[in-house]
Amino acid sequence: MQLGTRWNVGAVAPARLDEALVVAVRQVETELVDQSVDTAGWGWTLTYLEGKPRVELDDGTSIHLDALGHAQVTDPDDAPEED
Repeated sequence: MQLGTRWNVGAVAPARLDEALVVAVRQVETELVDQSVDTAGWGWTLTYLEGKPRVELDDGTSIHLDALGHAQVTDPDDAPEED
């Protein structure tokens, strides 16, 4: 069993987090800074789904690894709308 964790935007990601996910987290955070988004109080949540790490930002942005080990970022604005 793997337990998840939380950390604040801008803080150091957990050491056990896959490097591809760490790079993607930094990229998302850089984009938020570039867009002047106020992320005060925002955090990341690391969970495991079927043993695979998944990272989610408080705004709904999520990052997971694909079958090749590449980080895939899903922006909540890009998600299909439900009827």
